[in-house]
Amino acid sequence: MALMGVGSFVLMLHSHLPFYRKAGMWPFGEENVYECMAETYIPLLNIIDELWNEGIRANLTIGITPILVEQLADRHINEGFLKYIDNRIEAARFDEQRFSNNGEKANQDFLQLASFYKRWFSQIKTTYLERWHGNIIDGFRRCQENGLIEICTSAATHCFSPLLSNDNSLRRQYKVGVESYKRHFGIAPQGFWLPECAYRPKSETRQGIEYWLHEVGIKYFFTESFVIEGGKSAESRRIFGPYGNLEYIPTVSRKITGLDTFEAYWLKEYPVAVFGRHEVAGYQVWSAEHGYPGDGSYREFHKKDDVSGLHYWKLTSKKTDLGFKEIYHPEAALNRIHENSDHYVGTIQQLLTEYFKSNGKTGLIMVSFDTELFGHWWFEGIVWIKEIISKLKTYTAVTMQTANEYLKQHPAKQAIDLPESSWGAGGHWQVWLNDDTNWMWPIIHHAEQRMEQILSIKNNSVEDNSLIARAQKQAARELLLLQSSDWPFLVTTGQASQYAIQRFNTHKDRFMALADMLKSGQLRETEISELEDIDNCFPDLKQEDILCSTELCRQIGV
Repeated sequence: MALMGVGSFVLMLHSHLPFYRKAGMWPFGEENVYECMAETYIPLLNIIDELWNEGIRANLTIGITPILVEQLADRHINEGFLKYIDNRIEAARFDEQRFSNNGEKANQDFLQLASFYKRWFSQIKTTYLERWHGNIIDGFRRCQENGLIEICTSAATHCFSPLLSNDNSLRRQYKVGVESYKRHFGIAPQGFWLPECAYRPKSETRQGIEYWLHEVGIKYFFTESFVIEGGKSAESRRIFGPYGNLEYIPTVSRKITGLDTFEAYWLKEYPVAVFGRHEVAGYQVWSAEHGYPGDGSYREFHKKDDVSGLHYWKLTSKKTDLGFKEIYHPEAALNRIHENSDHYVGTIQQLLTEYFKSNGKTGLIMVSFDTELFGHWWFEGIVWIKEIISKLKTYTAVTMQTANEYLKQHPAKQAIDLPESSWGAGGHWQVWLNDDTNWMWPIIHHAEQRMEQILSIKNNSVEDNSLIARAQKQAARELLLLQSSDWPFLVTTGQASQYAIQRFNTHKDRFMALADMLKSGQLRETEISELEDIDNCFPDLKQEDILCSTELCRQIGV
């Protein structure tokens, strides 16, 4: 007997990494991309395919930022990944020999884990090459074409939208992001992840964020629960790793709106819908203190073997010093996954059932998380996702849908205003704009002004104009990279402060060198070619996508 539906569940995974290509290896650089390819993106594709083979559509909503798409589709990155995965397999083999030379019980446990990793990495390599043909982005595209997932886009380089100085820059970030999506996935995107969930409403001098989303054809985006409901934001909304350093910033308190996140809403100015993350359902995963990833049976992310770099220890407890972590047991961790997924599925069913009983209508629970939390930070998290999808389908009256599917069946009915906000600690912009990062924004704003100036430069010579256009496009790439929200975020959190400052200054210097060339008319093709090779994102960047939109702005009255 079929169960009567009690509501919809939307699981949104936001995938993003900074532009690491040819910008270091370890501890910050390309190896971060390779780790997430091996531990998150390929395993995620695998479970989507496995579920489909079991007759279940994953129905995940997966945001992939354009700058991450560009890296995952890049030949240099994919060649580097194969070297990385071969090194991991070889490291596990070496450890097998190392631990086989001693028959002690402790070494036998390590030996079993070394063998586990050898099989695990080998399986990742096999599926990458044979199932996904060495092309992760093509794999996601095929999954979307088969109706198994929906892929959302974002701003080109994950800029912090409200803090850009002019709407030409904002439009360029969004337009380039949408065009990159079309090139890689063959269709126009419907959904959009606002970087850092950072929103700015309409003011006397500038349009609200939703105008520019509407202008590039976006139908919906996502925000935090307190943005919809009012009240206080959580003190540390975004965690840096499942149990990493937390930034405690004074919370923003807003008037209670009387709204909830059990439905989607329209923005008042333009027909763009917004989903709010459900507080309880989200907290169960992202909370550093009470979320599933903090379970002591799960693998410890921060401790690696001194020789091979493999993870041989479990979390044990969040208070256990790294030197006293106990050995990891995959079987025990899998048992906890079964229990945690049971609990989460029950929670979703209960929340929607209670809402249905109280309101007489079906509701929505939308949760959004960093994709890299699953697999990379929380090693067992990908299996957890597979289990909740399977159990929701098999045992509950909950309908798992993509965001766009939900909107088609349940169009938003109520229009609302949103306040300035983000999903950063404190609920506002302090993570990206504070005493440690204030110096960055005048540099970004100056570069934005120079960009508008150099776009008007032309020459009578066709040959010269071709080189001018190349320099302008490369300057646009460097500005897009300079605007990435990753640099102030990493400075504020202290995770990679010096690396972030160095990267920020590098893109600033490259942009200014190109701008100086264009202004002086002394274009150096060799230097331009070198920058095109290093910062090669958005290779099909069109001149119309980077041109100043002054005429457009005049037409709409901005």
